[in-house]
Amino acid sequence: MRIMKPFTAFLTATALSLLPSAAVFAQPMEQSVPLNLTSPAALLMEASTGRVIFEKNADERRPVASVTKVMTILLTLEAIDDGRIAADDVVTVSPHASGMGGSQAFLDAGGRYPVSELLKSVIIASANDSAVALAEYISGAEEAFVRRMNQRAGELGLENTNFVNCTGLPAQGHYMSARDVALLSRELDAHPLYYQYSTIWMDEIRHSGGRITQLTNTNRLVRFYPGCDGYKTGSTNEARYCMAATAKKDGMRLIAVVLGNPAGQTRFNEARAMLEYGFAGYQLFSPVREGDSLGLSLAIRLGGSDEVPVVSGGSYSLLLRKGEQGDITLNAALPESIAAPVKKGEQVGEIRIMRGDSVLASVPAVAGETVELPGMLHSLLRIRDRFMLGN
Repeated sequence: MRIMKPFTAFLTATALSLLPSAAVFAQPMEQSVPLNLTSPAALLMEASTGRVIFEKNADERRPVASVTKVMTILLTLEAIDDGRIAADDVVTVSPHASGMGGSQAFLDAGGRYPVSELLKSVIIASANDSAVALAEYISGAEEAFVRRMNQRAGELGLENTNFVNCTGLPAQGHYMSARDVALLSRELDAHPLYYQYSTIWMDEIRHSGGRITQLTNTNRLVRFYPGCDGYKTGSTNEARYCMAATAKKDGMRLIAVVLGNPAGQTRFNEARAMLEYGFAGYQLFSPVREGDSLGLSLAIRLGGSDEVPVVSGGSYSLLLRKGEQGDITLNAALPESIAAPVKKGEQVGEIRIMRGDSVLASVPAVAGETVELPGMLHSLLRIRDRFMLGN
């Protein structure tokens, strides 16, 4: 990666953001849908950058059935990670939770189940009774949990989402958009526990008294599409067939969302085709990583050394069409010099990630080592040497 000639004017740390410019990445990478999709709404996104490859009616508000449970799962994982609950906590199932219709783990009213078993049955088998049992355990009542669902949706910037329950069972005013589903789903990547369950094809949950409920993953792509390791299906008469699917290949995770498809198998076929299209045509490219030596140095005034090496203080990745990485350059913005002392890791400038004349983002340029003020004797000797050399 080529580093362009440094600027002589120093740019402050707030001049550019570590995140892509909204103006640069506001539009999908492809302005039309390249596949023949029968799903009324769809979107293909790269997870780490949030960059959309293509979309179809992506902001249309639609019922999403059990795809709703992505939020229920996320809030449960966050509660575990925050220490508010533990995976081995035991939950007593209420009559309300056990009476849920639709997909179920067939929990016993009054039965006691570990959080881990309830979470597993929600992720694998989309169990409505387990989802409500978790909601009641975390927030005291499903209604309070739903309020937190909507609050979290606001925090994540989900502009076309409103939850009425934690299951996705039909309810007036309960909706999401394809874009919001993708933005929500990518949050699961921060929770490794999710993938311990989402990749299971078949399992079981045991009830007191020895009864067993068999669990089969509702996401067929986990078994039949290499690289697929999660997210959620959903279907009701109102929502038709919906899906958020994810797969990871060569270090890149893609998210495919299809909503409202008229046929269950077609939903899987279209999500798979979207993932295959993305992996075939796009790549995740990292022009700069934290700690990279940039081949640059910065003059130091009155220091124990005359200069300090400059390294990258951050990492940045962007989604590109395959073969386009040659269009990306790095441009260092550094002062002419700085005064000692300088600590290793101290920001001394910025590294701009450029495409042509457009700035995509920036990362800090930092000192690669510490340069202290010299001792008194060292200072006198350096003054003498410079005097004798005519400097």
